[in-house]
Amino acid sequence: MPADWLWGLAGGLLIGTGGAVFLLGNGRIMGASGILGGLVDGSGRSNWAERAIFLLGVFALPLLLLPVAGPVDTHVTQNLLVLVAAGLCVGIGTRMANGCTSGHGVCGISRLSLRGIVATVFYILAGGLTVALFRHLLGVI
Repeated sequence: MPADWLWGLAGGLLIGTGGAVFLLGNGRIMGASGILGGLVDGSGRSNWAERAIFLLGVFALPLLLLPVAGPVDTHVTQNLLVLVAAGLCVGIGTRMANGCTSGHGVCGISRLSLRGIVATVFYILAGGLTVALFRHLLGVI
């Protein structure tokens, strides 16, 4: 029996631990979109090194775990147009919600933030509706 759910659990624990360490280390809520956005739009110049190190860890850790875990089937579509459209939709939604699932979902819900809970509910609903629309009605994914 495949134990893929264990990798999901491990990832969730790492994200939660990262959020706690980020909060304890500098007193700010971890939100990956805000960390990346501050580098892109220049608003995070004062702590660019901290932001860059955080993002390096986000990208490097899966590469470091690859020899241990082996290749993982993520079931991502090979359709480049769909991937680009999905990325744009996520980016637009992240800007509209003033945050992403790491900020609202992981850190917001753990702080019992009403804004975080509401944003997370809408993220999940939008994701479910998108999958239903593209996979089941349009057959794109």
